[in-house]
Amino acid sequence: MSQRTLTAVAGLLVGWPALVHAQQTITLASTTSVEDSGLLKDLLPKFTAATKIEVHVVAQGTGQALDTARRGDADLVLVHDPDAEQTFISQGFGVTRQQIAWNDFIVVGPKSDPARVLGGHDALTALKTIAGAQAPFVSRGDRSGTNALELRLWKAAGIVPPETPGGWYRNIGGGMGAALNAAAAMDAYTISDRGTWLSFQNKRDLVIEIEGDPRLINRYDVIELDPKRHNPQSTSAAHALAQWLASPDGQAAIGAYQVKGAQLFHPSAGSPK
Repeated sequence: MSQRTLTAVAGLLVGWPALVHAQQTITLASTTSVEDSGLLKDLLPKFTAATKIEVHVVAQGTGQALDTARRGDADLVLVHDPDAEQTFISQGFGVTRQQIAWNDFIVVGPKSDPARVLGGHDALTALKTIAGAQAPFVSRGDRSGTNALELRLWKAAGIVPPETPGGWYRNIGGGMGAALNAAAAMDAYTISDRGTWLSFQNKRDLVIEIEGDPRLINRYDVIELDPKRHNPQSTSAAHALAQWLASPDGQAAIGAYQVKGAQLFHPSAGSPK
């Protein structure tokens, strides 16, 4: 960590000097993708080494993560659903929002490609074709940012996926790893964030079918909580983490994180997408 960032973080700790000398733990309610991809396991020890603030991660779908913060069971939120985030802030639970990184969503599916969508760059056309072919499609159905993006795409495509048991549209109510495992087992299509896809081991016959559509940009925001609703000492420590994630050192660490030589996240605090 640079001297400039160390000085900035130390300045954040003025007023609660005990934290400089004693360990403190805060809870980060985070989307599953930044946890499952290994990003937080790489970033957080660097932050803890600089500040002596331990971070406990509760990894959930975005909707669940925001609910955790609403209940007062988190000190900071890191999620990726702009609409749900805005509602959270307008309700008075969040006070600031800062984009720290982006990657993108992709449509993946079986190599056999029964709907014949492989190689396209238009997510809406792909979903219409998948629905028209009644090819198996796995939905997370868990109020995550990925699930919210999927539902926005279906709406934009003018399609209401049927919830018929045993039909082509399978709502599993699970996380990204579970959705990819289900898609691999059923030779089905699904939507994944690229970070989880790159770090996912059980791809079997799944391949990327659709990528490069601007509608598939995936933005990650850190939201600080209202100190009037939370422990001021915890929100101060959470503020230090939010500031570090957006700092030059935090941004460099985000950009440097790779899996098998591939960069999973692009830092964007200075130039939000």
